[in-house]
Amino acid sequence: MMKTLLRRTSPLLILLLFGLGAKILMQTKEAPEQKPEEMPIPIVDVTQVTQQTVSLNLPSYGVVNPKYKTQLVTEVQGRMLTISPNFVAGGIVKKGEQLAQIEPSDYEADLMQAEATLAQATAALNEEIARGEVAKIEFKGYDKGLPPELGLRIPQLKKEQANVKYAQAALARAQRNLERTVIRAPFDGIIKARNVDLGQYVSLGTNLGELYDTSVAEIRLPISNDDLAYLESVDNPDTQVTLSASLAGKENTWDGNIIRSEGVIDAENRMVYLVAEIKDPYLRANKVAGSLPLKYGSFVNAVIKGRTVDGIVKLPRHVVRNDLVALVNDKNIVEMRHVNIVRSDLDNVYIKDSLKTGERVATTHFNSMANGQLVKVLGEAALPTKTPKEDTPESSLAATGVK
Repeated sequence: MMKTLLRRTSPLLILLLFGLGAKILMQTKEAPEQKPEEMPIPIVDVTQVTQQTVSLNLPSYGVVNPKYKTQLVTEVQGRMLTISPNFVAGGIVKKGEQLAQIEPSDYEADLMQAEATLAQATAALNEEIARGEVAKIEFKGYDKGLPPELGLRIPQLKKEQANVKYAQAALARAQRNLERTVIRAPFDGIIKARNVDLGQYVSLGTNLGELYDTSVAEIRLPISNDDLAYLESVDNPDTQVTLSASLAGKENTWDGNIIRSEGVIDAENRMVYLVAEIKDPYLRANKVAGSLPLKYGSFVNAVIKGRTVDGIVKLPRHVVRNDLVALVNDKNIVEMRHVNIVRSDLDNVYIKDSLKTGERVATTHFNSMANGQLVKVLGEAALPTKTPKEDTPESSLAATGVK
């Protein structure tokens, strides 16, 4: 009977023992060690803010053209007798240099004829003066009042004087026409084109060729109407400009000046054109070793010097997003600050009255960057990666990911 009772109650006793042992274990177990949550801290690169005085330069572009250019046109007619070797496209000529000559024989004959006509008129005038003196003697005892002008040969004298003036004008015209048979360069320049050949007959007004002045070059530089505010003077934009172009496989620069504004807004592109001037673009007066001439027709990039502004902070363009920059304080906490952008170009932005010298601006951006975020500055010692139980509000904010 006892054995039967023990056999039936033994499973229950075993369960009770296991339950009691489990209860004892649960009551005596040690609490697990509390480990703080590990948060990844982003790494950023920074640049230190420096205020400086800068010129708000304006970029532009344009094509180089001569300030003066002229069509060489004949003022007399005839056959082309000679043509100078320099009178070819690309030829460099000096002021007064003979470029071509028209057959002068007819004009030499005209000059001789004009000289003879003048000599005849002068002789006739002298003869009439003598006759007038004789007439005065003959009318010396005239007692019927004043002697008549016709008797004193005054009208005849005036006629001969007029004939002399006419002959003098004809002689001057003949001299000019003879001089015009020689085509000369009106200024130092380069021949753009020649339109005649040796032996060709030319008439009045024939276009012989085109000459470009090499003393001064001009470049029309378009800028937007708003960019005029960055010049020292809108009405008189007298400022410096630097031109650059790739010639002979290398980048070359030339210095010039803005001499005027065209004063109107182009109806097609809504741009205002400033005119830059470069003296001696072909380096004829002052040849510098290693420098290259600024040839007409070249496409150049220009940097126009703008007005000078103090307290400007210059930052790379990618650092500013939606007029905000990320500052990193001495505790490596991020502050998103709105900035006042006074100008921007393709590479940089220029900020005023927003940042102080010595502040650090993050040049690395990531999508979750926000106020109060903890970061690690590239190149500095590693910061703790554990969030303490009690910390500053900023650290707590970073740890919880609250923006």
